[in-house]
Amino acid sequence: MGKRQEFETALSAVLARIAPGSIAGLARLSGGANMESWSIDWLGHDGEAQGFILRRSPSPEWSAGRPFGLATEAALVQAARAGGVLAPEVVAALAPGDGLGDGYVMRRIEAEVNPAAILANPAPTLIHDIGRELARIHALPLNALPADIPTLDTAGGLADLKQRFIDYGGDRPIIAAAIRWLETHIPAPAPPVLVHGDFRMGNLMAGPDGLAGVLDWELAHVGDAHEDLAYGCMTVWRFAGHDRPAFGLSDLETLFAAYAEASGVNVEPARFRFWLIYRTLWWALGCLQMGAIWRSGVDASLERAVIARRTVEQELDLLLLLEEEVPADIRHAGVAGLQEEAPSLATGETSAAELVGAVADWIAAEVKPGAQGRAKFMAAVAINALGMVRRELEAPVAHTDKALADDLLSGVVTLATPGLLARLRALALAKLANDVPKYPALGVARQKWMKRP
Repeated sequence: MGKRQEFETALSAVLARIAPGSIAGLARLSGGANMESWSIDWLGHDGEAQGFILRRSPSPEWSAGRPFGLATEAALVQAARAGGVLAPEVVAALAPGDGLGDGYVMRRIEAEVNPAAILANPAPTLIHDIGRELARIHALPLNALPADIPTLDTAGGLADLKQRFIDYGGDRPIIAAAIRWLETHIPAPAPPVLVHGDFRMGNLMAGPDGLAGVLDWELAHVGDAHEDLAYGCMTVWRFAGHDRPAFGLSDLETLFAAYAEASGVNVEPARFRFWLIYRTLWWALGCLQMGAIWRSGVDASLERAVIARRTVEQELDLLLLLEEEVPADIRHAGVAGLQEEAPSLATGETSAAELVGAVADWIAAEVKPGAQGRAKFMAAVAINALGMVRRELEAPVAHTDKALADDLLSGVVTLATPGLLARLRALALAKLANDVPKYPALGVARQKWMKRP
């Protein structure tokens, strides 16, 4: 019996505890760099079809270092649903004898989760639904939650991020500048509430009638409500809606008004800005962590290796946020030493860069069109990875500077130091053009920073 068949047999035994039947369809979902998610079509013996989602951690190594396990996560989802939140319905928990690892089964929500599809034609009520749903989450009684949901102390959390930065080399100046800014702008403690921790497009399901479900509760903790509000407004989670800062859907004022109406709490702009910078930093380090996990061998998936190269997205976003407080004369100085050169025509034998490009083109033409589900998603990831390698072979970018990062981290220099902002802009633009040239904020930054004739 092959591994796939063993997996299906074990899963069928779990689902049979819900209703007798058999698996009519099974596919691993494309997302989930941290956990596995599987979509299941279950055909009951009575002919009734049901849809389920399995969320699991296949081995203890996958869960190492996480604040709580999937049993706690399942209990939290159940508590949120009982409190009126649009959380999935948990219908079964995995037991040690099931042979499937740690996890649980939810009833599948039949709605759209793809951010591109949602943002292309959002329901008119969606941003108001988001404000309402955040208010519901933040109103859940803390004594109704599992006891091991952690509490985030802001200063302590920032210290942990700083240590992670140092552990990862401490050599990226823009990240160092962000840490220094955050250390000098920590807000006073806020009333503690449940924070979802990953409330953003990609984890929200929607349909023609508005918000339909809130997924992925693995980062939940007790903390400041502004953290949830800011996280979904990060540039990276706006996708094609870059010019709409509230979840890629609207302006911030509309989101703030919807949240205030539902919660009775007014959003504090300065506190919101702190958390917007904090979580952008957090995700920059999260991307670097993906590389560390990949190198460890715990999860050697291509997806993790590629996500590690998305760190520069957050560096660009951090620089755009931080420069708002730099004196105007420095802020308007443009970019230092960056020239856009036309590609040269190659001759002779094919170069390493051309070979990598040829492999990427073959995958795009011959492999990806015939793939389905996660295999199709991973083919796209492979094409992106090869694109990064090709561009780096053609024009290597030096993106680290330990001495400068140390000076920024200690405050010896700041973004207001003459010439430094222009230099960091050039660094971010060149690195992002190599790693993620389709990132929407790249074009915005180029237009803002680069002087045109």
